[in-house]
Amino acid sequence: MKTDELREKYLAFFETKGHTRVASDVLVPTWDPSVLFTPAGMNQFKDHFLGKVKLEYTRATTCQKCMRTGDIDNVGRTPRHHTFFEMLGNFSFGDYFKREAIEWAWEFLTDQKWLGLPPETLSVTVYKDDQEAADIWHQKIGLPMSRISFEDEDENFWPASAPSQGPDGVCGPCSEIYYTAPGRPALEIWNLVFTQFNRVGDPPNNLRPLPSQNIDTGMGLERTAAALQNVETNFHIDILKPIVGAAAEVCGVKYEYDSENGRRLRRITDHVRACTFAVHENVYPGANKEKYVVKRLLRRAVLDGHQMGMREPFLGKIVPTVVEMMQSTYPELKETVSRVASVIEKEEANFFSTIDGGLNRIERAFDEMRKDNRTTVDGHVAAELYQTYGVPPELFESLAAEHNLAFDWDGYTQAMEEHGEASGKLVHTVMGSKGPIDSLKQAFHKTEFLGYETTEASAGIIGIIAGKSPNDHLCDKMEEVGHKDPVRVVLDKTPFYGESGGQVGDVGKLVGKNFEFDVIDTQKDGELFVHLGHLKKGVMSEGDTVTATVDTSRRDAIRRAHSATHLLHHALHKHLGEHAQQQGSKVDTDWLRFDFTNLSPVTPEQLAAIADDVAADVKTAAAVRWETLPLAEARKQGAMMLFGEKYPDPVRMVSMGPLAHGTNSRELCGGTHLTNTKEVGAFEILSEEGVSAGTRRIVALTGPRAEQQATETTAALDAVAKLLSVEADQVPAAVLVLLNEQRGLKKQLGGGTAAGEVEKLPKSTGKLTYSGVKLALAEAGRHLSVAPLAVLHRVESLLAEVEGLKKQLAQREAAGPLSADTLLESAKTIGDTVIVVAETPGAPQNLMRQLIDQLRAKKDSIAVLLAAREGDDKVTLITGVSKDLEKRGVSAGKWIGPVAKVLGGGGGGRADMAQAGGKDPAKLPEALEVAHKTIAEMIGG
Repeated sequence: MKTDELREKYLAFFETKGHTRVASDVLVPTWDPSVLFTPAGMNQFKDHFLGKVKLEYTRATTCQKCMRTGDIDNVGRTPRHHTFFEMLGNFSFGDYFKREAIEWAWEFLTDQKWLGLPPETLSVTVYKDDQEAADIWHQKIGLPMSRISFEDEDENFWPASAPSQGPDGVCGPCSEIYYTAPGRPALEIWNLVFTQFNRVGDPPNNLRPLPSQNIDTGMGLERTAAALQNVETNFHIDILKPIVGAAAEVCGVKYEYDSENGRRLRRITDHVRACTFAVHENVYPGANKEKYVVKRLLRRAVLDGHQMGMREPFLGKIVPTVVEMMQSTYPELKETVSRVASVIEKEEANFFSTIDGGLNRIERAFDEMRKDNRTTVDGHVAAELYQTYGVPPELFESLAAEHNLAFDWDGYTQAMEEHGEASGKLVHTVMGSKGPIDSLKQAFHKTEFLGYETTEASAGIIGIIAGKSPNDHLCDKMEEVGHKDPVRVVLDKTPFYGESGGQVGDVGKLVGKNFEFDVIDTQKDGELFVHLGHLKKGVMSEGDTVTATVDTSRRDAIRRAHSATHLLHHALHKHLGEHAQQQGSKVDTDWLRFDFTNLSPVTPEQLAAIADDVAADVKTAAAVRWETLPLAEARKQGAMMLFGEKYPDPVRMVSMGPLAHGTNSRELCGGTHLTNTKEVGAFEILSEEGVSAGTRRIVALTGPRAEQQATETTAALDAVAKLLSVEADQVPAAVLVLLNEQRGLKKQLGGGTAAGEVEKLPKSTGKLTYSGVKLALAEAGRHLSVAPLAVLHRVESLLAEVEGLKKQLAQREAAGPLSADTLLESAKTIGDTVIVVAETPGAPQNLMRQLIDQLRAKKDSIAVLLAAREGDDKVTLITGVSKDLEKRGVSAGKWIGPVAKVLGGGGGGRADMAQAGGKDPAKLPEALEVAHKTIAEMIGG
């Protein structure tokens, strides 16, 4: 049986048993902070199991994309381990229980209409105390007791060993089903979990029956397909062996199951498949959390290729085969093949550029350890390798294990913390914590949101939560006016928008008969809206009726910014390509931050065109509409679907248009919006920057804030043009001329050749449009490495620096040429020691140091102190002594101190060379006299 056929049969079977077929959750569930990747089929149903959401169905079946890295070192080495895999599951939320779960599992496995496995090939395990499950298997199913095994809690309880070791929370016994194919060892293919207890505290008597009993099962798709296809490893099933073959072809090696290269090719297959799905969902390789996992997987795969002779990127070439094998179930993968491959290739190229140096350093570390008879890799060495060569510590640990060496994780963590870095660790909790908000979820499930239609409504208080976690608690009334920590108020319905989808929460007031409550923020927790704030007067009680009023001026500013993000997203697609998908956003008062996928910086010209398009869409005065419709219908109408985003069904689709270029923007969005694009008013892009590999960020303003920004931008360019005495369109070129002049003067002062002829400015083309103004200022900022509005300040300081350099150069030219020989002409001697104490007008610090080195090279015994004035309020002193004076106890650092003190400054340094500064150039002659006297005393002359 083909893998795709198995997947479909499973889901269809449970549909016949009244289960709702639910789509796979995303691989990276951003809604669940307790996990980096979805680890199991039950993950998307956590709130269903806990009764926190109102159930639309009580039976569900899924095929869930999963990712786990706990057994990563076994991938490719054992027949069954993967990082990415698919889990088939059927779930009951307080509906059926053990008997139905067992009977249906048996029917699906043995009935000829479904899998048709011979009953004698199946055996089961049950928890040691679960006689009920054993009786169902034996008495209802007819399974002989010889094929029923009783196992302890570490094998047949979920979570493993929960009764004795925890964690507290929902748990239960499980029953595992094993299949024995001809000539193969028994293979676990299905685990039936009977969640019937709430663990509370330590044993004994710590398992309390749940009010409703649930079913959570998991069947590994790949391992079951391997059993049905009678192959020795999951990697030989029909959807994986072609990927193994593609990897072998790309690497130019023959695939042999038992060889080391065979293990490497299987690991490459797994890791490329995992990363293809992750990058498709816009999770790019990076330094933290799920991004770090992707980086780690790719670098492990690159190392496998390197050990097979690969020296340039190759993993990206396997991506098309992965997509071909998986596209029947996940057709959306076809839309991102090129992007996924290019992201993977870029990470490969980065690692290939350092891998040889890293491996050589690792081998040296192993040699040093063998020499010193050490058996544990130093964590600080591993940290250095990660920071210098990009070698993940887990990869280093794997290589160490091959040499029978342990790895110092504590030392590695300490070293990384010292450098302010930390890699993401894949952790997850079972069902989340319990608290007062969970009690409200179970009792009320949701708050009705009225904010799309109104900004004021009558509502009832269903919960008041005071205190900070873990000491927060429900209270029936609040009467402490002026309390320090915000109180949380939950209403049965509300016009306040709770922060979600990047849009910040509303603020405003809750006013009751005898009280007033200031709302300073609104958050969402599941389906509940939580109003945070402070009681300003009176007494507020649970059950009170309130008038909830949103701050409408702030809400309008947020609506402007949020609607503008849709226009911006639309413009990004037009100018950068369909790959420029939203990666995250934040929308506040006439301010927005928008992260999107793009491998390279957006040019100023592209940014200007994007901003112009948004402005044109605003002027179009296009209608903004929203409607709730089935997900399939929204997809049919062309609504933008973000890869990796989980959508409800039905969905809320926000449409804008037709826009300036005759197209429409359609996105699935729960935020609040304008009714017409003209209401956005002005739109101004503040900045564009990279935030991580392959992710760029635009920050922009709307409405009055954007208008103010436009005024400041125009004024800034005019001011810079006036300062440089050029026309506005000549500013970028004039900035380059000024920079070149600065560099030329520095070179002259440093002893280099004279600056060349100053290039001429291009002829002015006339008055700039506003787009031209922004471009000119942005280009000038790029030359100066500052933000556009910082150009004026930078040009002012640059002009002052150039004037100072010119003054220094004039001073030096007036004093005559500076050289070691001319300085020696005015030197004094004490015994056999030459003393040079001199002012070097206009000399920069690097030239002063060079002169001291030249003088020490010319004389065996010499002490030098050079001084240079910088303007009217600064003097730089640098001293140096020869090695023979050092041996006699003469220190440049001690010499310079008394001299600097005369000038009202201080400083110091090493015995051979030191530097100091002063604030009173008028006292320089006196200071030089002190320098002569001090060095004479130190030498003894």
